Amino acid sequence: MIGKLIGWLRKRREPARIPDELWLEVRSRLPFVACLDGDEQLRLRRLAEDFLAEKEFTAVADFELDDAICVSIAVQGCLPILNLGLGHYSGWVGIIVYADEFIIPRCIEDEFGVVHEYQELASGEAWEGGPLLISWRDAQMAGDGYNVVIHEFAHKLDMRNGEANGMPPLPPGISAAAWQTVLLASYEAFCAAVERADRSGEETVFDPYAAENPGEFFAVMSEAFFETPQELLAEFPDLYANLKRFYRQDPAARLRPPAGLSGTGCGESSEAMPDL
Repeated sequence: MIGKLIGWLRKRREPARIPDELWLEVRSRLPFVACLDGDEQLRLRRLAEDFLAEKEFTAVADFELDDAICVSIAVQGCLPILNLGLGHYSGWVGIIVYADEFIIPRCIEDEFGVVHEYQELASGEAWEGGPLLISWRDAQMAGDGYNVVIHEFAHKLDMRNGEANGMPPLPPGISAAAWQTVLLASYEAFCAAVERADRSGEETVFDPYAAENPGEFFAVMSEAFFETPQELLAEFPDLYANLKRFYRQDPAARLRPPAGLSGTGCGESSEAMPDL
C-alpha cells in the first residue's frame, strides 16, 4: 500500500511537504543526516520533497511501500547533491524497491569469445539511463559506513557522462588528469590493502568490494565520505579532498566539536525544527 504522501505526489506531480513527524522519524535513523546544521537539514528536506515529486517508486512482488521508506531513500539519495542540485539526477525517473537482496542475470564474454551467463545476488543496481534498484533491507543498514542508497546514487552521478568508471563530470577547478591520478593511486593502494588482508585474515577499513574496479571504488568511497568521513580523511586524504570539492561538502568538519567543547560535533539529534 502506498502511503498518503507518496500517493498524493503521484497524482499531483508537484512537491508536497514532508510532515514534521515523518521527517524526525527518518532523520533519527540516519546519524549522518542528524549531523547537518539547521540550514542544511532544511535544504535537504526541500530537495527530497522535489525529488519525490519527480521520481517514481515501485515495489517488487508483495513488498509494500510506505511514506517512511520512500522519504528515507529520497533523503539519503539527495544528500550527495545537497549543494549540486536535482538536475544532477535528470534523465531517469524510476526507483524499484525490493524487500531484500535480489537476483540479476548477467552475461559476459571471455577472452576467447565464449559467452557466459550467470545470476548474481545484489543489494543495489544503477542502470545507465534507466531505473535504480534498491534492497530495503540493506538500505536500513545505513549509518556505519555501509550505505547502498548513497552507493547507487554515486553510480548515477558517475554515469552522467557514460559508464560508471569513477570519472564523473567534474566541476571547474578539478582537472580530469588530477582526478584520475588521485583516484587510481588510491584505488591501487586499496587493492594492495585488500590483498594483504586476504593473506592475514584481517579486515580492511572499507568494504573490499571497492577493489572490484575504479567505478565501484568511487561509489564505496562516496559511502565512506558521507558516513565515516574521518576514516576516509585519515586513510586517503587526497581522495577525500577531491570528493570534498566534487560534492561541495565537508562531512568530516561536521564531526569536529565547536571550539572549546569536547566530544564530537554530532551529538544527539535535536527535536527542534527550523522555521519552515
